Amino acid sequence: MSTPAVPSSSRSSATPGSTPGPAVPAGPPAVPLTCDLLRTYKPAKLFREHAEEGKAFTSIAFDDRGDYLITAGEDESLQLFNCKTGKHSKTLLSKKYGVDLAQFTHKSTTVIYASRKEDDTIRYHSLHDNKYLQYFRGHKKQVVSLEMSPVDDTFLSGSLDDTVRLWDLRTPNCQGLLNIIGHSLVAYDPNGQVFAVALNARNVILLYDVKNYDKDPFHNMSIKDPLLETISYPPRIPFMTSMHFSPNGLLLLVGTASRFHYVLDAFSGQTLHRLDGHKTLGTEQGAQGLSRGELSWTPDSKYIVTGSADGRIYYYDILNAARPRAAEEHREEEPATTILPAVDLDGHAAPSRLVAFNPRTTMFASTAGGELAFWLPEKPKKEDDED
Repeated sequence: MSTPAVPSSSRSSATPGSTPGPAVPAGPPAVPLTCDLLRTYKPAKLFREHAEEGKAFTSIAFDDRGDYLITAGEDESLQLFNCKTGKHSKTLLSKKYGVDLAQFTHKSTTVIYASRKEDDTIRYHSLHDNKYLQYFRGHKKQVVSLEMSPVDDTFLSGSLDDTVRLWDLRTPNCQGLLNIIGHSLVAYDPNGQVFAVALNARNVILLYDVKNYDKDPFHNMSIKDPLLETISYPPRIPFMTSMHFSPNGLLLLVGTASRFHYVLDAFSGQTLHRLDGHKTLGTEQGAQGLSRGELSWTPDSKYIVTGSADGRIYYYDILNAARPRAAEEHREEEPATTILPAVDLDGHAAPSRLVAFNPRTTMFASTAGGELAFWLPEKPKKEDDED
């Protein structure tokens, strides 16, 4: 189906079934995250031998339980790591098709990923016996965005062929089709009731009801930042590179290739915050294109962690950030507030392009080129240790 003209209706006028509603609990770590705790994080494990020399990791993802992490790389390999033991578990090669955007299904033994060579098929792969379980054919150009539904076996894909497709692991046939324009990003809300499609060609984010994906989007939003007009004129429109709903479903994080990243209200669409203070990864491109995994929410929705061109890791305190006033009758909404990093960690020697916080524990992972780090907080010293 073709993408319709963006409707003028607001998020508040959407049908009850199309709003995110109460978020599904993400199972945050038992130890509450604070800035003081985050400042104690250090790399507990470094992996440098699981990517070919000169080749970079291009995606990282945890399974639902946080027990395993899967990477895809420019060396056309999948690498499986055990987060409990801190050890590498398995290497799976895909030299014929290449690998990108690997992520777990709801089983820790199966993944989906995009191809890089031969064709643009999405593959459903068993890690247990290294076999393909399903092929999802239909895209005619590179798949640049891929996300599993948080609640069932459906998933979304966005491609440079001007389409977004809805799939189901149980059948190779496409379940839904959106005809769009240009580079797109896709994201599910944590309840799996709503999905967002970001269109860079139009600087717009469209929200769809999963149950009515063949209907018009029920709401649209865009990044609104008057500060950009003071930097250049005409203002440069930020190129969106990643998009993630917060685990509580209230906010939408949008990563960009410009100086700032942004946090939007997931219901009203208001641009709430611009994240500044990191060194932008910009439009530096390797074989796999723009950075797409440089941002991640913590499971409690309180913090955002981001990589940086200087290799450092930055945390932004979203919970305590001053929220701009929303629009009211006869009064416009206030512009976005600027948030600077609350925590600055010494990370990698090269640009840290990928970060992901474990959904169940207090660890997070980051990469720089072919280096992967598992981060943990320092254990508090016992009184006997201080004597």
